[in-house]
Amino acid sequence: MNLIDSNEKLIPTLKKYFGYDSFRPQQEEIVTSFLAGEDCMVIMPTGGGKSICFQLPALLFEGLTLVISPLIALMKDQVDGLKANGISASFFNSSQSTDEHQKILEQVANKELRLLYVAPESLSYLEVVLNNENLSAIAIDEAHCISAWGHDFRPSYQMLGYLKKKLPKVPIIALTATADKATRQDIVEQLGIPKAKQFITSFDRQNIYLEVRPADDRIKQIERFLKKRTTESGIVYCLSRKATETLANKLNNIGYNAKAYHAGLSFDERSKVQEDFVYDKTQIVCATIAFGMGIDKSNVRWIIHYNLPKNIEGYYQEIGRSGRDGLKARALLFHSYGDVIQLRKFMVGAGNEELQIAKLERMKQFAEATTCRRKILLSYFGETLEENCGKCDVCDNPPSFFDGTIIAQKALSTIARLKESEATGMIIDVLRGAQNAAVMEKGYQTIKTYGIGKDVSWKYWQHYIIMLINQGYSEIAYQENNALKLTALSKKVLFERYKVNLNHPPEIDKIKVAVPKKEGKLQRRETNGLFERLRILRKNIALEENIPAYLVFSDAVLTDMEKELPKTDNELLSISGVGQRKMEVYGEEFLREIAQFVKEQKKKPKKKSTFQVTLEMFQNGLSISDICEERELQETTVYSHIAKLYVEGAEIPIHDFVSQEEVKQIKEAQKALSNPEALKPYFEFFEEKMPYHKIRLGLSVINKETT
Repeated sequence: MNLIDSNEKLIPTLKKYFGYDSFRPQQEEIVTSFLAGEDCMVIMPTGGGKSICFQLPALLFEGLTLVISPLIALMKDQVDGLKANGISASFFNSSQSTDEHQKILEQVANKELRLLYVAPESLSYLEVVLNNENLSAIAIDEAHCISAWGHDFRPSYQMLGYLKKKLPKVPIIALTATADKATRQDIVEQLGIPKAKQFITSFDRQNIYLEVRPADDRIKQIERFLKKRTTESGIVYCLSRKATETLANKLNNIGYNAKAYHAGLSFDERSKVQEDFVYDKTQIVCATIAFGMGIDKSNVRWIIHYNLPKNIEGYYQEIGRSGRDGLKARALLFHSYGDVIQLRKFMVGAGNEELQIAKLERMKQFAEATTCRRKILLSYFGETLEENCGKCDVCDNPPSFFDGTIIAQKALSTIARLKESEATGMIIDVLRGAQNAAVMEKGYQTIKTYGIGKDVSWKYWQHYIIMLINQGYSEIAYQENNALKLTALSKKVLFERYKVNLNHPPEIDKIKVAVPKKEGKLQRRETNGLFERLRILRKNIALEENIPAYLVFSDAVLTDMEKELPKTDNELLSISGVGQRKMEVYGEEFLREIAQFVKEQKKKPKKKSTFQVTLEMFQNGLSISDICEERELQETTVYSHIAKLYVEGAEIPIHDFVSQEEVKQIKEAQKALSNPEALKPYFEFFEEKMPYHKIRLGLSVINKETT
């Protein structure tokens, strides 16, 4: 097939087999280049559509496309998905019998397959396939595994360089979601494709909300997080096997369907956990990083990192296993200083210890950031984000700093008086005047700063000291049992009155499971809404056919059905993700369910406005924090409701929230500032001492008085 013929068939083939009317960014250029016989290197985030880049060309090439894949589970999921779309595909690996292998080789000989997946370890059994007569193209998935610079190096991948030598005219496409510049260069050199055309798409997965929390009482925080996500699938990544089992047991005890997954389980046990998760029989998997590369499950709605990942590449790939369907997803990372210490211990003696520690430091900096997290994440991969993302916890809740100079002086003075020989725990004990054996035996109760910080809790001191370390006012001597040392900057604080800005640690009870801005519809659906009804229908069909539910239709497709309410086959076919085969197989049942829902909705009374719901809850005695928790709204949003309701005449005791004296001050500021529309000028006028919500409410009082 020549290039012109291929290009003319791209969109029709894309729609027929995959249900899409158009390509995602760079997909068309990649497909066209690969079909033209060019070697390609593709860096595309998980969920960005890498598979289309070789699966679509496979339908237009004359012969077979061989796909190298690292995991049996990944092969099976992708092959199941291809078959569900009416594409002939199979996989060849060690889990199959000799008879199964022979049958696959016969299918190849008879040209009955478009794609064949194989693990690198099994390539030697396919010598009969590896020739120009059978093969049109080779795709190497998870290509970062070939490089020792990558985060998931696998020696078996290093043998793949011989493919280009054996089949110089067969185009090779290498694909991965995570590879920095050094890793990319290593990949093309080892594969023997140094002139490969490189495609690097944006690493910005805008649908994933990024959040980091301190690792205080993680179980309680996870329970609160899951409270409003009872039907959503997710993965919790843990550092140890024991942690996966402990956490899975605790989640099961409070009513969730959770399973542990780690390398200590047998192959059959791991396969069962993975299959049950993919088939929506298990809601939550608590896993070590051994889990997930093979998960092609589109409806994973959240990822939790129970422990700090060892590098940003691993973190990025793991959070990318959520939201593959393009819908909103959430990534929650718990961060503790203990995780950093543990990971450093694991790295001691490694062949690339220095590199691993440097990457861990970058991961730590990301977790402790007080600036837009997405900017940090993207910059790691060489991509610039000019504006703050507005889709991370830092952007939604920028920290409020205070003058922490005296706190810093107390801590740094104690470090100095202990002769820079003690770790954080002892520093805090001395500051708080602890009377334990360790303090008394060393005579630290006699030093001048003993007990000088007893009015500050242990947790707060820990937070402040970590901030001092992060900002360069102190440093950790890992080789001296993690003793804290002074720096040139710390001496400025002690002797030159150098100002230090700190912020308070968030209180766990005040950390809401509230959805980020503009995410309400995704995170909390009505249980009697159309999406939920279509989800149940999809689940029943999947059980009957013994396939994963997302292979029927993805969450994104169900969401579009809920929005568009198609009535006919053509209207259903116009929805992105609905191909010809799926419309023919499943269309009638879904159209019937939609029609029944529409009929029922016509009989229901009109829904209350969001402001009316807030008013009723307030009048029923709920506090602002209660309303935020129940409605999954930001506090600023609820206060804006209160302000609007008050102006419109609702009976609200407005001076319970903003005093008459404060209203008077706001009125004076309004005059001094020439009545600005934005709230920030007022906030700055009051030297950041009057909260935004009081300013908003005060202005509503003034507006009502003048109208």
